[in-house]
Amino acid sequence: MAVLARTMSVQERGNFPEKRMEGPEPRDLSTNGIKLRWLDEQGWDDGLLGWGYEVLAACRALAPQVALFGFGRRAALAGTDSTRCGTIFSVVRIDDPQIIDQEGNSRDPNGECAPYYYPQVANQIASFPTIWQPATILPSDTNAQSKWASIQPSVPNIPVKGSNGSSVDALGTYDHSDPDCWWSFQQCTHPKASGVPPDVSMAPEPNTLGYGFDDGPNCSHNAFYDYLQSQNQKATLFFIGSNTLDWPMEALRGLQDGHEICVLTSFASADAFAELYYTMQAIKLVTGVTPTCWRPPFGDVDDRIRAIANGLGLQTIMWQYDSNDWKAGTGNVTDADVDANYATLCSQAVSGNFASAGTIMLTHELNNFTMSEAVKFYPQLKQSFQHLVPVGVALNKSQPYVEPGYFLPNFTQYISGTTTIAPIPGLQPSTTASLPGTSPTGSSAPDTAKTSGGARVLNEVRGIVWILPVIASLSLWL
Repeated sequence: MAVLARTMSVQERGNFPEKRMEGPEPRDLSTNGIKLRWLDEQGWDDGLLGWGYEVLAACRALAPQVALFGFGRRAALAGTDSTRCGTIFSVVRIDDPQIIDQEGNSRDPNGECAPYYYPQVANQIASFPTIWQPATILPSDTNAQSKWASIQPSVPNIPVKGSNGSSVDALGTYDHSDPDCWWSFQQCTHPKASGVPPDVSMAPEPNTLGYGFDDGPNCSHNAFYDYLQSQNQKATLFFIGSNTLDWPMEALRGLQDGHEICVLTSFASADAFAELYYTMQAIKLVTGVTPTCWRPPFGDVDDRIRAIANGLGLQTIMWQYDSNDWKAGTGNVTDADVDANYATLCSQAVSGNFASAGTIMLTHELNNFTMSEAVKFYPQLKQSFQHLVPVGVALNKSQPYVEPGYFLPNFTQYISGTTTIAPIPGLQPSTTASLPGTSPTGSSAPDTAKTSGGARVLNEVRGIVWILPVIASLSLWL
């Protein structure tokens, strides 16, 4: 359900710690540079399950007759192809309470990224398109079909830009009058199609930074979230649908810590609807709430996509500054370049550039580097801006979700110290579970084992690359 925008080579996957459970010794099924491990009903190898969807998909690409099934962090192959992918196997469903507790509370990178079975996801996964693949409306999903039918007439008749899922090759031939309000062309945020509301790309309050992170939930984010909690800092979190189904307890922590949860995904026309719709459904399944905000990866949005999002009740959130943290280590972008981008934003804030209205910067919880950068520069951001608040707080958006019972403080409340408003008993969704050792308001005590300056070594997840080379070719899930 969305193209995996980032994937890893076998060599890069070596950065990840491997963890063996009790069970038989794995049998190497490596072929054509694809490293696979044998599993059975007594155990698994993290070389496959911890980060195995990309490898499994590659195996399936070599052998189309091999079928891949996934639910939560469980996966299974059915069929055989001894010449390419080796003997095919199945995986036991793991629901060990110790693993669940480890996932919810661990600050050990080896532990918190251990795969686990989450019944709420496993029981409903068949009602979603295949995760990490482009989404389409399921033939049996009459609710989705009905919703799309109601939205479709209001969607502008704007052709899909580019070819083969890539819009970058359309930049040179696109009408320079920008009739579609295409952000990738000239950062247009005020739609030209009637009935489509403008994007949010800045914080209306002076000297304020709309604080948020893309690409979550990350399995190794506990230390990062602990740091935010220790600073009584809330943020807007843009969650990918497949990540949410893969790491449900991590998504749940975002809500229970009082952060604002939004959607991150994109694609074209009916597929764009499916991407957004099923991402919303995934977040609802795991957390019990339905987001009302979203962000297109790379900002690649035009009035066609905005109209679809608006029809689903989603407000489009953009940005004015890009940290480029996700690019570090790729192309010519270095860690120092990202540091410089943060420093430039802080310098402009100190110089009074945001005295009339604040701004939004694009940052990520994508990997160890992006989260560590956020921790490293947090004190400087706090010193440079008068206020760091979730985007919804900056907009005085009191109800962030479709469901009643959850509220955001308004801007005045937040800057006065009320950063969280407790859910109203009996109104919040009853399906929302609590993580081990926490209350629904996220009152677990933060881990104090951090390095100097508050920056703790998080799970190393560098070596991530883009499988598609251009901006609009990426749909980050569903």
